[in-house]
Amino acid sequence: QMGNLRPVLIIGLVFLGYMIWVQWQKDYGPAPKPAATQTQSPSDTASVPSMAEERVADAVDLPTPSDLGTSRPEGKISENLEEVRDKRQLVSVKTDVLEVQIDPVGGTLVSAILLDYPIKQKEPENLVNLLAASGDRMFIAQSGLLSRQQAPNHTSTYRSEKDTYELSDGTDEIIVPLTWVSDDGVEVTKAYVFRRGAYEIDVLHDVDNRSGSDWTGSRYDQLQRSVPGDEESAGFTNPSRYSFEGIGFYNPEDKFEKIDFDDVADEPYKKTSRGGWLAMIQHYFFAAWIPPAEDEVTYTTQAITGNGWPRYVARNVSPARLVASGDSTQFSSRLYIGPKLQDEIPDVASGLEYTVNYGIFTVFSKPLYWLLAKIHSVVGNWGWAIVILTILIKAAFFKLTEAQYRSTARMRKLQPRIEQLKERYGDDRQRMSQAMMEMYKKEKVNPLGGCLPILVQIPIFIALYWVLLESVELRQAPFILWIDNLSVRDPYFILPLLNAAFMFATQRLTPMVGMDPLQQKMMTMMPVVFSIMFAFFPAGLVLYWATNAGLSLAQQWYITRKIAAAD
Repeated sequence: QMGNLRPVLIIGLVFLGYMIWVQWQKDYGPAPKPAATQTQSPSDTASVPSMAEERVADAVDLPTPSDLGTSRPEGKISENLEEVRDKRQLVSVKTDVLEVQIDPVGGTLVSAILLDYPIKQKEPENLVNLLAASGDRMFIAQSGLLSRQQAPNHTSTYRSEKDTYELSDGTDEIIVPLTWVSDDGVEVTKAYVFRRGAYEIDVLHDVDNRSGSDWTGSRYDQLQRSVPGDEESAGFTNPSRYSFEGIGFYNPEDKFEKIDFDDVADEPYKKTSRGGWLAMIQHYFFAAWIPPAEDEVTYTTQAITGNGWPRYVARNVSPARLVASGDSTQFSSRLYIGPKLQDEIPDVASGLEYTVNYGIFTVFSKPLYWLLAKIHSVVGNWGWAIVILTILIKAAFFKLTEAQYRSTARMRKLQPRIEQLKERYGDDRQRMSQAMMEMYKKEKVNPLGGCLPILVQIPIFIALYWVLLESVELRQAPFILWIDNLSVRDPYFILPLLNAAFMFATQRLTPMVGMDPLQQKMMTMMPVVFSIMFAFFPAGLVLYWATNAGLSLAQQWYITRKIAAAD
């Protein structure tokens, strides 16, 4: 038997099988319906559905595609949107964590640079920009008002007092007001409120009705994104390939619902609830619209085709309000644009922590991350936190592993008698099995005694894989010496080689008793196979595996000597 190498082999095979299943789902999952069945829109901005497609309080119609663009400043028809784009001046806002650009057309956020997150560790000046105004990676955050009367939507042009805003020292808040006025006296001020240290932005629509008649309308928020397709490199070693990228909806009743972009074309989403939010999610980062928890909001999706890549929209629409002449009202919502900071986002909105995609292993991954974060808060280094976590996990299963080794030792002693039974019964498998079970019962040996530790460690290993894969806190985190980024591969392959050395030493410690030559060759090759596989894994995961292999070697050496001394 191979003792300690058996769990290594089984865990490795299960893990590989799991990743192959994930890859199969991505490559050969249900195909989406043809995009031609979806709404064709010549505009480069998403249309808002008609009343027949949405439920809004007080039966207020939403503008149809042909109606969009009729609500303009001072009641005048604006120039063509392309011409407006060529002439407009974007409004720039900079805080201590965000640098955004707001398009006066719609007051739309078209750029959001995350100042603490470089794309590449060695290029700190090249920062992550979560949004994009156009192109195949277009990703924008839009909002507006809906009314039978004139109201500004995401194609209307606002006016801004300034083109540049910056959070100064000693200031904790920036308010960026944008104004729109109809020719009949309805004035709307759309204000973005930015706060120090926050990725959360308040978005306010103040409606002042001086038109001489009642005004009724609703607020809507939407995220719109182009998805050109899967351009990630092949293989399971690219972390972002397996992180969920798509649309997320949350409400207290149904909890979190994930929708792949391709699935929007199959069946548009529609649900009305309170206390929820919508988001577009990718690896490490996301954007989310969070309406007031007390509003009964209708959430929908929409797929738009036409020129260029398909675009997908996730939208929420608030209940309508009546604003009498001379009165005013305020519509509010919040926009989060930033990283999946697991200790902070639950305080932004209930359920927002579900944007961290641990999948079916959440029940294991969340407590593992919690423990890892607690260790990090003490040691201040994510690499050492992984090492200490591995030691704690190993200590927790020490007794189970000891039972495994004891069972393996007893099985090893029975190998000569098992060989005799094979010679005695030949090809009679039934009698052979009966004789072996009688022998196990007499010698008080459980042939499955070593399986429990293996079965327990498999979900923990895969859960830890997802923690290391999904946690933005570990993104570009340094360890020591040559390992300056735990989220990418070891640049010099030292950790994979160290793991191989531990596995080879374990093989020398545990003779291959009872194996045929083919099995012996396969087990001899296992360190080489694992080293090649781990050469391209994130260094954090290989650090865990190599630490585990080293501890296992020491543990097996100790237990084997203890058992030998007892005999």
